[in-house]
Amino acid sequence: MSGGIEGSGGIEVRGLGVMLGEREVLADVGLSVGCGEWLTIIGPNGAGKSTLLRAMAGLIACTGEVLVDGVRARRLRPRPRARLIAYAPQNPLLPPDMSVYDYALLGRTPYIPYLGRESARDREVTESVLERLDLTGFASRRLGHLSGGERQRVVLARALTQQAPVLLLDEPTTALDLGHQQQVLELVDRLRLADRLTVVTTLHDLNLAGQYADTLVLLAPGRAVASGPPKQVLTEPLLARHFGAHVRVEPGADGRPLVHLTRPEER
Repeated sequence: MSGGIEGSGGIEVRGLGVMLGEREVLADVGLSVGCGEWLTIIGPNGAGKSTLLRAMAGLIACTGEVLVDGVRARRLRPRPRARLIAYAPQNPLLPPDMSVYDYALLGRTPYIPYLGRESARDREVTESVLERLDLTGFASRRLGHLSGGERQRVVLARALTQQAPVLLLDEPTTALDLGHQQQVLELVDRLRLADRLTVVTTLHDLNLAGQYADTLVLLAPGRAVASGPPKQVLTEPLLARHFGAHVRVEPGADGRPLVHLTRPEER
């Protein structure tokens, strides 16, 4: 049996807001991602990108609605919600002595009864996901003995074993070199296409965001100030205004925008 997704659906966010103490971090954020599409959230540091993903995953209190295939995810208890939305944080806790297999198996928690044990089906799904991510040979290896690229694949494996139709990835290329960044994003894209996963990521690298996402949402700060295809969001005026950067944007060979930093003119 495949370790793929058993159901599918898009995700919609309506009027989402987050208060942390007395500080408004997000206000009236809305976005919509169709089944099998990839949306990337960009924005300057402190704009609320990670907070938005955590709110969508139901990990922090928020106002507004999060709907997966029309189901109001915020009204669900954690276990059924985890069957709809899988979330991989930017800096997950990886117990150094835990094996790759046992860590990936944690993704099956929403399907394992309280005080119960994993079933043959849970083990089958986990083994299938590890195989698809070329991690079978690492199954018994301890997490503390993995490279950065291997750790990112293991974090992705845990999310995929949830078999949720929506995958939220917070900065999946953090601390990776160029080659491993490309490997991870190409892997996500292949899995998205094969399983019709709906993918929402945050990325600080604007060129990677423009190369892989179908749609971009620009947060600055705490509000969605622009959304649409990469060429409509990665524009020189928007990037200058919200990132405070001097840039030149030009189309790449495939027509997608490429962002180049430029030196300010001497005064």
